[in-house]
Amino acid sequence: MRILALQPWDGGSHRAVRRSIERHGRHDWSWHGLEPRGHRWRLRLGALELLERLEGAGGLATVPDVVFTTGMLDAGQLRAGLPRGMRDVPLVLYMHENQAAYPISEHVGKRDRERDAHLVSTNLASLLAADLVLWNSRFNLESFLEGAERMLEHLPGGGGRHWCERIRERSEIAWPPVEPVPEVVLRNPAKRDYADGVIVAWPHRSQHDKGPDGLLEVMDRMADRCDLRLILLGSRPGPEPDAIRALRARHGARIVHDGWVEDRAAYLAHLSRADWVLSTADHEFFGIAVVEALLCGCLPWLPDRLSYPELLPDSARGLDPEHPPEDPAAVIAAVRSHLAPAVAPVAVERIERLIEAGL
Repeated sequence: MRILALQPWDGGSHRAVRRSIERHGRHDWSWHGLEPRGHRWRLRLGALELLERLEGAGGLATVPDVVFTTGMLDAGQLRAGLPRGMRDVPLVLYMHENQAAYPISEHVGKRDRERDAHLVSTNLASLLAADLVLWNSRFNLESFLEGAERMLEHLPGGGGRHWCERIRERSEIAWPPVEPVPEVVLRNPAKRDYADGVIVAWPHRSQHDKGPDGLLEVMDRMADRCDLRLILLGSRPGPEPDAIRALRARHGARIVHDGWVEDRAAYLAHLSRADWVLSTADHEFFGIAVVEALLCGCLPWLPDRLSYPELLPDSARGLDPEHPPEDPAAVIAAVRSHLAPAVAPVAVERIERLIEAGL
């Protein structure tokens, strides 16, 4: 199939998914993207920006078999802006996240909060405009439908009652591809090359939705109960949260690495040295960084909410350094087996099979 693939936010996990599809896909994917900035503007007008770039580059000269895009744009706007001969081409929407369940920072003003509420409507219209919707987790799908149903209760005239059911009928779950961990990392014997203590990886970007306040609370609570060492691996976009500065001030001696690592091999090497992966996130629609850590052999120190229950077999839930498993190796093996569908070649194959079957 010839797939015209539009990437309105070519950064972070979105870019990682795009690269994995390029690397492992069997079909003819033609990608066109926008820089990862101004997410509200991407949702409002990203489709028009992409169409303008496509037209200028001659990317609309050939009618594809499928148009593929993500939930970071208005798919109804996209479909309306396509040339007449392309408006009936099947449209596939991949949902990395949804605006109904995305937490808003306390620093966002009232006016922007009200504007952000309109983005839920944008998601809703996009989902109804698509022929097939792929969600990166069951939690992503269910949290959106729950939020959309609450919003539609206020719709004048009581319309829209069947919209959420229509969305569910055209939806499938497709975990995002996570690149395989090289065997050299899996065989890494240097698990204990730091000082004595329990080594914990926190692989999140330091922004409000990833729970830096929760990380500080955990360290304050555990400081006298468990000898923890921290590996902080996330990126550092924008102003640094107060909690991260307080963490360094109060627990700096326990931080053995602090900062984003661009080189993938070096990044995975840090993960392979950790005993646990910790998440304190308030928002996680899948969790590629956590899955990478689990595939590297970290034990899961994860809350029983968001997408995390989907990522773990029963034997790996409810664990933490004060309640470790009796057989860590068995838990790690069970987790890796459970996550096998997320490994990139398998995950990309599923995405392509769902497109083929659904269209």
